[in-house]
Amino acid sequence: MNSPAVFITGAAAGIGRATALTFARHGYRVGAYDIDLAGLAALHSEITGRGGEVTTGELDVTDAAAWSARLAEFAGAAGELDILVNKAGVLTAGAFQDIPLPAQRQMIDINFTGALTGLPAAFPYLRDTAHAQAVNMCSASALYGQPELATYSATKFALRALTEALELRWRRYDIRVLAMWPLFVKTAMTDGVETGSTKSLGVNLSADDVATAVYSATHRHNRLPKVHYPVGRQTRVLATMGQVSPNWAQRLLTKMLTCSGS
Repeated sequence: MNSPAVFITGAAAGIGRATALTFARHGYRVGAYDIDLAGLAALHSEITGRGGEVTTGELDVTDAAAWSARLAEFAGAAGELDILVNKAGVLTAGAFQDIPLPAQRQMIDINFTGALTGLPAAFPYLRDTAHAQAVNMCSASALYGQPELATYSATKFALRALTEALELRWRRYDIRVLAMWPLFVKTAMTDGVETGSTKSLGVNLSADDVATAVYSATHRHNRLPKVHYPVGRQTRVLATMGQVSPNWAQRLLTKMLTCSGS
């Protein structure tokens, strides 16, 4: 129990899996949770095979009771949690009016409601741990609404607002709340996804790129509070332009990028 502890959702594959491996490699006691039990079993074998410490378990991030149970099991008697990483997410791309309502709701339930459910459940453990952190996996799609990712983009806008609000409120408890902002990442989530923006910008980030950025952000000490962490050169450029450009210019740029080749 002397090792720092990180609790990661959506850990069976992609960014979540890479994040679990990265933190395990740096000596963290990892809690890896997902609904994909086969993926978790493979992750467990890989981490323990490298001499790391990992606990895995099934977690539907929309289930408040499951959150409470998994957190209690992982935190144990010490009741402490150094880092929470809300990674679980799904993506359905296409024209908004053509995406079935159940798929729209699934994105809202997992991408946003999952974090909304988990953060208060994790709060007592974070509060009771010195210098604890909560990491929300946002997205460059929250810089400006994306036509072919409308609902996905909306969930990330909501997660952005939640992150900013909690960062202001939870500082008093010595809890740092931050958001990661990757662009498109080469994972199963983006397999077969073809939108104007993927054609314009490509899919250039790897899961390891994002995992490295998460580790770096949680181990960076800034004099001034920093909440948002763009991942990759393209996202950094887009985020900087979003900060200094008027709304009409952001709209025009988004239109150019998302309509290219479509």
